[in-house]
Parts: sequence; structure tokens; C-alpha cells
Amino acid sequence: MDKDDLLPIGEVAARSGVSVPTVRFYEERGLIQSVRNAGNHRRYARHTLRRIAVVRAGQRFGLSLAEIGEALATLPADHPPTKRDWARMSAAWHDALTERIEAMTRVRDGLTDCIGCGCLSVTSCPIYNADDSHAADGPGAQRWPSAARA
Repeated sequence: MDKDDLLPIGEVAARSGVSVPTVRFYEERGLIQSVRNAGNHRRYARHTLRRIAVVRAGQRFGLSLAEIGEALATLPADHPPTKRDWARMSAAWHDALTERIEAMTRVRDGLTDCIGCGCLSVTSCPIYNADDSHAADGPGAQRWPSAARA
């Protein structure tokens, strides 16, 4: 890699729209890589900007950094993600995102009744769980009516 093609961390942050600590955090998580110059300062290849763009897009879609990292790990570290790479990653994320959208829609639709009622009755409310009696059923709202329909 040509040293003249490397960007300092401040320029990477400014051009990608994230803070310098965020760039460092992404590097710590293995989402991007840097090299060190003679003064021990981080320098990033220009294609790092594209990788950060993929990270930010994935986050906007509600993906975790772990999910984004798994996708980026399938790419060679020495070139920017291509349109074909993006198509492959986004296709892999499609089903997970669809599932999340459907779950959130069920929650949204179910909240209307609860907000309208506001009772939180121990005997009749579909979401109230006195004394954590459903803990053995797993995490989350186990008595949620739409969860049984899913």
C-alpha cells in the first residue's frame, strides 16, 4: 500500500461523518483496519471510507455491529466493498430485517389496545406478568397475544 494513499484518522472521521473515537471503536471491533506510520499514528487506506459507509448503512437498518462485522469479514480487507459485495450482503440481511419488521409491526398493533386500556390488570392484561411467573418460558413478553400468532 502506497503511504501517500493513506489517510489520517481525523480525515477518515471527517469524510465518513463519524467521530474520531467512533473510527477507533470500529477498528477495535475489527470492522476496519489501520497501519501505523513512523510516528506511530494510525493511517487508513482510502477504501476504509467505503467500509465505514457499509457499517453506517447497516446500523441504520437496525443491524448489530456483530452482524455487520460478519458480513465485512467475508470481504478482502485490501479493497473497498463493491456493488456486487453490497448486493450479496444486503440479500443475506433481507430475511433478518423482514422478521424484525414483522415483529415490530405485531408489537405496534398490539400496543394500541394496551395503551387504550391502561389497566395492567393482574388477571386480564395480556402483557402484565406479576411475580415473573413466566420466567421459565424465556425472555420477553411471553403473554403477548400476537406472539402466539407468529
